[in-house]
Amino acid sequence: MDRSIEILSRTFLFLQWMVIAAIIAVIALMVIRLIITAADPNPFNWISRTSRRLSDPFIMPVRGGMMRATVDPKFAPLVVILITILLGWFFLALCGEVAGTLGGLILSVKRGDAVSGLGFILYGAISIYMLLIFIRIVFSWGMLTYRNRVMRFLIDVTEPLLGPLRRIIPPLGMMDISPIFAFLILWLLKMAVQGTLIRGGIPQLM
Repeated sequence: MDRSIEILSRTFLFLQWMVIAAIIAVIALMVIRLIITAADPNPFNWISRTSRRLSDPFIMPVRGGMMRATVDPKFAPLVVILITILLGWFFLALCGEVAGTLGGLILSVKRGDAVSGLGFILYGAISIYMLLIFIRIVFSWGMLTYRNRVMRFLIDVTEPLLGPLRRIIPPLGMMDISPIFAFLILWLLKMAVQGTLIRGGIPQLM
């Protein structure tokens, strides 16, 4: 295996294990919270206070959304587990595509294939844009506002696509579904780039 591809592969593997470890940690934290809540111990003892302090940053945004949707908030820890697994899977899928795109670009440069290299650049840019939209969604669940620097950057970058879609596509109740259509459009663009400019497909690093 090419040395640069090997480094890229190992970096992605490290990222993959970090995300998996984070998912397991959140699941364990939610299970502990559920067990403590079911046991109904003294809410002022050290275990209860520590559990709430660690789990509330995950549970409170979900609980607020469930209450606005008139859903029983006692199931918030289970919803957090589901969301964590889905977000972790989606994040790893996008990161894998970005890493594969970088690997393909490296190989294209070494072969002197300009057309394929351009395809990998476009494919990677679209994947990164999808990742930024995804991060914005996650941060919005955390109730971050435009005053936050990271959130301000994410809004400024992604709003040129999400803004027009939001005006065209009405929300589903209180849920903004414009990101779903944005992902669909960007996925179609990626498939078009892969089918026309990239020959041989995206390298698999794992």
